[in-house]
Amino acid sequence: MKEEKFKVINFIRELVIYIDNYLENFPRKDIELKNRIKNLSYDMLELAYKANISNENKINYINDIIAKVKVIDFLFNLCYDKQIINMKRYTKFGEKLDDILKYSIGWLKASSNN
Repeated sequence: MKEEKFKVINFIRELVIYIDNYLENFPRKDIELKNRIKNLSYDMLELAYKANISNENKINYINDIIAKVKVIDFLFNLCYDKQIINMKRYTKFGEKLDDILKYSIGWLKASSNN
C-alpha cells in the first residue's frame, strides 16, 4: 500500500509540472479554464498529501482526488474541443490522468480493507 500512495503523489506532481510547462499559450478568453485546471491539480496534490498522513479522513481524501481527476479530464476534453490543445497533448494529459486514477482507486481499495 505504501508504494501506491507514493506513486499517486508522484503522478500528480508530474501532472502539475506538465500542466505548468504545456498550458502556457492559452487564449486570453480561455484563461479561466487554464487557471481552473492548474488549481484543481494543485488541490489534488494537497489532498494526496493529506490522505497520506490521515487515518480518519483518508478514504474521503482519496475519493476527492478521484473526483478532481474526472473534472480535470472533462476540462482537458473541453480544451481539445475548443482546439486549445492538439490531439497529441490531449492524449498525453489523458495518460497522466489515467495513471493517477488507476493508482488512486488501488489506494482506495487498499485503504478500505484496513
